[in-house]
Amino acid sequence: MDGLVEQTTKAARAIIENSQHSRRSSSPVPMAPPGTTAVPVAIPDPKDHFYNDQPPRPPRRRNVLLWAVLSVVSFVILGLGLGLGLGLGLNKPSRGFAAPATDSDCPCGGCPCVSEDPRPTLPTELPPWRLPDEEYHLDMDWDLDAPPTTRVFNFSVEEIHASPDGVLRKMMTINGKFPGPMIRANRGDRLKIRVTNNLDEPTSIHWHGMFQYGSNWMDGTSGITQCPIPPGRSFLYDFLIDGQYGTYWYHSHYGTQYSDGVVGPLIIHAPEEAKAREDYDHDEVILLQDWYHDLSKELLPAYLASGNENQEPVPDNGLIQGINTFNCASYDKSSNRTCESNSTKAVFGVTKGSRYRYRLINTGSFAGFYFSVDNHTITVIEADATMVEPMEAHRLSINIAQRYSVIVCADQPEANYFIRANMITTCFAKPNPVLDPMVLAVLSYTETDTTPTTVDWQGDGVSVCHDLNSTALVPSEEIEAPLADVLYYFSVSFQIGAYALDRAFFNSTTWVLPTIPTINQAVDGINNATTAHNFASDGVSPGFTDNQLVVSVPKGRVVDLLIQNLDDGAHPFHLHGHDFWVMAQSPFPATTGYFPWETYDSLDRTNPLRRDTLTIAPFGWALLRFEADHQGLWAFHCHISWHMEAGLLMQFMTGGHELAGIGIPDDVLELCDVGDE
Repeated sequence: MDGLVEQTTKAARAIIENSQHSRRSSSPVPMAPPGTTAVPVAIPDPKDHFYNDQPPRPPRRRNVLLWAVLSVVSFVILGLGLGLGLGLGLNKPSRGFAAPATDSDCPCGGCPCVSEDPRPTLPTELPPWRLPDEEYHLDMDWDLDAPPTTRVFNFSVEEIHASPDGVLRKMMTINGKFPGPMIRANRGDRLKIRVTNNLDEPTSIHWHGMFQYGSNWMDGTSGITQCPIPPGRSFLYDFLIDGQYGTYWYHSHYGTQYSDGVVGPLIIHAPEEAKAREDYDHDEVILLQDWYHDLSKELLPAYLASGNENQEPVPDNGLIQGINTFNCASYDKSSNRTCESNSTKAVFGVTKGSRYRYRLINTGSFAGFYFSVDNHTITVIEADATMVEPMEAHRLSINIAQRYSVIVCADQPEANYFIRANMITTCFAKPNPVLDPMVLAVLSYTETDTTPTTVDWQGDGVSVCHDLNSTALVPSEEIEAPLADVLYYFSVSFQIGAYALDRAFFNSTTWVLPTIPTINQAVDGINNATTAHNFASDGVSPGFTDNQLVVSVPKGRVVDLLIQNLDDGAHPFHLHGHDFWVMAQSPFPATTGYFPWETYDSLDRTNPLRRDTLTIAPFGWALLRFEADHQGLWAFHCHISWHMEAGLLMQFMTGGHELAGIGIPDDVLELCDVGDE
């Protein structure tokens, strides 16, 4: 056995040392078969640290000296920015302040609880594209037990010119606002959202994390559950919220469009939330995202061009609550940029003694963040709509499309403190000289324009591209993971294909947006006696074209997904229509080894973390388990928008035989008829 381990270790090291070449090879590196050269890898213990506490591996494909120089320059620029311009962001606090009550029974260190918050409206001058900050505050008087109702929204997807960080650019927005409006409902409610496309290109809206029981065609996934909404047309998304509550979001699911501003929060309540409410007095949404100064469709051709070798566009800035400042001096006149020096940072007002639930959502397209609040411990209580036992930390990593709820107790001396979203730049393939990766907002106990002087938490390395240690997050509602019925293995790689184009692959398939949605193809194919077997047979379905990897799973089957990342970059994978149990994942850094097969039959099923978006580390792996409990075509893809456009998407067709009788609604089918008019 020692010889086998040594042989596999050498092979794994060779893969890493030659990653820039092997990841471009014509075929993926095969996984070690069970019982042969599998290298045992320790499964994380629930008592381990909050993070998989390992030193970071060197940043991929970068010049270390260049990064060092740019870091010094960024530090100088940051110092100038703080000294000269930050006060501009403190003149307009996000809200008023409440008087504390006298009750001292508080779970976060003895700070007094607050029973009322009058929240007086402060005079502010908002730019026309920005919603009031109160839009993202959740009224604590919301009735969690209200009878089911229908909630109606009207969205106009439209292009505007705006400058969230001071740099003027074209954007795509909901109702001309950025970020988009909050959708709020109770479990059991019906949502009706009419989306009118006022762009000059197609669009669709995905309701991220919604299960869509019995309404797969409302998932909003272009090319899979619908044809995109053509310019000048409207479509009504109409679905019931069933079996779920928590923090979700919505975004465009057409190309890289959501990178340009088509995003917003989606919050679902339920009676079970009442217990959690005992631990906080206020409830707010905080949106984090990377930001580009150009439309994503203008950046995409260069990324997909021959010879680029997966060097993703690097953000120019980051935003908190849709705004930030930018150093206009970093652009010279030849850039032809319009840059305003009066942009602001987000300010979150707090009252001493109050407890705040912040629902963090990473709505970005490429960058993960480490979130922290100077001098304030954060307590994690939710991960991707799964309530978890309280876990204290100084900072947490949040990757693209993930959501966490944290409680912050305002128990420090009254002053202003930095809120930090530290962009994880080691995940980037190249530097961007104008980027300041430390994105700042302000936690303000006062209504002054005093610049914070607080410093970041020390330690707890912030340079690695991986999630929190999943075993440290324990769901509050204990649900045992069922035994799996079937296991599928998928490798993830980037390879150079035809015309020297760098494409992303699941096994040997790279996804391309189909003209006819795969759900339409499946329903037609299953209803045709001559093709029904090809579409509904178990496993990889031969009924679809070569660039559509679709795995057919009978309804009710429990599926294990073993994902092996052969790439030197991290990938946040999202499963539509379901959440999954995180059964096991590689430690970080995953420099050697495969899944330890000898542990498979003894995996702890007691109460593993359930979520819908998980990061798989560079050269790492993860074992995910989900129940195919409702029929439809469900995407599974990397949520880095550039990678999905490069082909890193596959699908699960659940309950294929049941699809024969569903009947796709006429208004969904009509979206595909527009091109024939």
